[in-house]
Amino acid sequence: MTGLFDGTFARGGAAQAVSDEAWFRALLDAEAALARAAAGLGLVPTTAADAVTAAAADPGGLDLATVIVRAADDGNPVPPLVRVLRDAVGERDAVAVHVGATSQDILDTALVLLARTALGAIDGDLAAAAEAAARLAAAHRDDVVMGRTLMQQALPTTFGLKAAGWLAGLDGARLRLAEVTASLPVQYGGAAGTLAASGGSGVALRTAFATELGLADTPAPWHTVRLPIADLAGVLGAVAGVVATVAVDVVLLAQTEVAEVSEGGARGGS
Repeated sequence: MTGLFDGTFARGGAAQAVSDEAWFRALLDAEAALARAAAGLGLVPTTAADAVTAAAADPGGLDLATVIVRAADDGNPVPPLVRVLRDAVGERDAVAVHVGATSQDILDTALVLLARTALGAIDGDLAAAAEAAARLAAAHRDDVVMGRTLMQQALPTTFGLKAAGWLAGLDGARLRLAEVTASLPVQYGGAAGTLAASGGSGVALRTAFATELGLADTPAPWHTVRLPIADLAGVLGAVAGVVATVAVDVVLLAQTEVAEVSEGGARGGS
């Protein structure tokens, strides 16, 4: 059952992309990719990596209820998830689970995977808004409206130009979103970020891990250097600002005293 206010406060595909189910999927995808990367370097048997991948692809066969219950004991869900995954593949193949990793590696990599999916959904919404703005700009390029400065009437402009301004902002936001998406990095450093548990193949394993997931590689772990998260927050703030500009313009232009635009579809009277 969905929440009463889900559509109001989390409209669009991004909300589902960061749900609890999506978190589990991302954590398991990260563990499976790490197992395959380790197998590719000969650190674990390929058969073991295949077993981990198969188990991760079938969350219904895992005791995820225990992961939820035990997550607070460990401070995050990765340790109980690793235990559940190892139990699922058996003692022989458990060697391919969580190879040389620390919890933060899997948690941050999963976060990045979630972000990539959510950014894709947001980009889809921005693309639709940009297409609508482009249509308005073309259709109303010669329709004169009053320009305003600090809410006061100024020189005349056209509604097409205003819509073109919206389009420029939306297109610019999409470009920045694409840049951040392309730079989203894998996280892999092992305990304390030393790669000591990777059998001397830590750097190569990080590169292979990144390749498996289609993420950017990094020259060093970013456990405590949270610039990727800052970049993510920055671009989302910019996107929110661009969309808010369009929304506020529409609200102001739709005022009863102005009435230069109106929203289509069924809306409340106030």
